[in-house]
Amino acid sequence: MTATVAEPPAFARIAGAQPSQEDLHDFLYGEARLLDEGRYDEWLALFTPDAHYWMPLDWGQTDPRLVTSLLYEDMFMLRLRVERLRGARTFSQKPKSRCHHVLSRPFVDLMDHEANLYRTVTPMHYVETRLDDQFLLAVTARHDLTVAEGALRIRLKRVDIVNCDAAFGNIQLLP
Repeated sequence: MTATVAEPPAFARIAGAQPSQEDLHDFLYGEARLLDEGRYDEWLALFTPDAHYWMPLDWGQTDPRLVTSLLYEDMFMLRLRVERLRGARTFSQKPKSRCHHVLSRPFVDLMDHEANLYRTVTPMHYVETRLDDQFLLAVTARHDLTVAEGALRIRLKRVDIVNCDAAFGNIQLLP
């Protein structure tokens, strides 16, 4: 049985059979905007059914399954995270946290049309705020993308925090 894939936002659609570098850039900026605006259902629609969101605990970590990570979530866990963020009884989100992504120009490290694999690396600053508290993370996001049903989709999103070995508070949202 195959899982149905939700309709992606318009910026994820590509005109031809293969994405251009501009398509990849537009996709990444569009994804950040969805997160900043709290449009989580549209954000979840960007992922393939077998996708993962990975935030390594250690710099240069190579295995999310055999080494502890800050998070390594499949679509089931991402949906639970989104439900928790929207939940009426999620008291840690009263008032709700907000975030802002400031992206540098993404690098396109791989455009393999035959394998249907497109890899980008985007340095960014991520700001999260709630009430009087605000914190800044410097991160690098790697996206492994694929084209499915005429749209770009995320197979893996890896977010490396530059100072991952420092102590920091809870990250409520998603860099």
